[in-house]
Amino acid sequence: MKCRAIIWVLGYLLVVNTNVVAAPGYQELDSIVAVVEDDVVLASEMIDRLQRIRNQFEANNAQLPPNDILVSQLMERLIIESLQLQEADRRGLSISDERLTEAVRAYADQANMTLEEFSEALVADGISYLEFRQQIRQEMLISGLQRNVVNRRITITDQDISDLLNSPYYQQLLSDEFKVGHILLAIDSAATDGAIAEAEAAAIDIVETLRGGEDFSQIAIAKSAGARALEGGDLGWRRAGELPSLFTETVLQMRLGDVADPIRSSSGIHIIKLLDQRGAGMQKEIQTSLRHILVQPSEIRTEDETKSLIEKIYRELIEGADFSEQARVHSEDPGTALNGGDLGWTAGGEFVPAFREAMEDTQTKELSLPFRSQFGWHIIEVLDRREADLSEETRRNMALRIVHQRRFEEKLQEWLKELRDEAFVEVRL
Repeated sequence: MKCRAIIWVLGYLLVVNTNVVAAPGYQELDSIVAVVEDDVVLASEMIDRLQRIRNQFEANNAQLPPNDILVSQLMERLIIESLQLQEADRRGLSISDERLTEAVRAYADQANMTLEEFSEALVADGISYLEFRQQIRQEMLISGLQRNVVNRRITITDQDISDLLNSPYYQQLLSDEFKVGHILLAIDSAATDGAIAEAEAAAIDIVETLRGGEDFSQIAIAKSAGARALEGGDLGWRRAGELPSLFTETVLQMRLGDVADPIRSSSGIHIIKLLDQRGAGMQKEIQTSLRHILVQPSEIRTEDETKSLIEKIYRELIEGADFSEQARVHSEDPGTALNGGDLGWTAGGEFVPAFREAMEDTQTKELSLPFRSQFGWHIIEVLDRREADLSEETRRNMALRIVHQRRFEEKLQEWLKELRDEAFVEVRL
């Protein structure tokens, strides 16, 4: 009954906030729905996020979960976000306006828009440009905090990498990707034996329900305490080695549509379903040998002046100027300038989309037109291309990234649970 009243109040506030203009001399009050350490979660935040989630579900033609479940899941997400932002502030982490603008510009680049066009498109969709920047700033702060904290908890040895390279599923890892659904039933560290038994019984019931054909996404939204609950528990496409090691071996033995038996860990009880599987075809890759010149806007050089400079360099290259010399004189990429802009052989996976697309669109022995990425203005020269087997160094680097990704996610979940357990949180719904 109380929960129904909460939903009614939130719905009423949504109507009031969107349809009523405050009378002169009055200030609209915003209710507090949760106290989180030194911060609060406001009803307006909850309403705004609820509407965004509803819009996403409608855009994907997906069925919304019951309101009480949706509000509960969203409240937990807002609490975790608040705790992380407060921790970032305590650690002195910040995002400069220049760095934030470059991140927003990357979104504009992906949409093939200028920054001004992108801002106008946001407004046309009913999204404030300033609010969008603030959202991106918070995401960058949280991401930076997670890297800062979690990476310190990860140790990777040469033996760890060798074990992965020699593992029986390494070839499977290179050739296939898996789409896995994940449900986490959290168990408190101080839970009694009776509470643990109840959770285990609930997990068995969920598995049987899923095997009976019930929609995984809806149950994940309703029951999961995992970070991807509001996405229906979908972990996205991952190679085997990029999955949490807790259930990697289990996934490799599953067939499409299988639901595994519950898996216990320190975080709780995990339920997984193999949603889809596809071949990645990664035994060979096309590699490109290239070099580039980068020039960047700065406090003493405007965007227009920077664009004029890169166009001048391009004309000189077309007229026969030496690329290496131009890179040494003009390029502002400290890692390659002194080496004539040489980037060596690469498949392009480490580059931002705008750079990778320009590389792929440029013919061998040709120059790209000047183009903009989030880092500045570039010119690329493609020197050669080859189809290559993955080298031993490439394989080891890939294995290192995979081991790191697996351990990062495991340690991240542990840290988030610690952060939540140790925090003062008062939910006022």
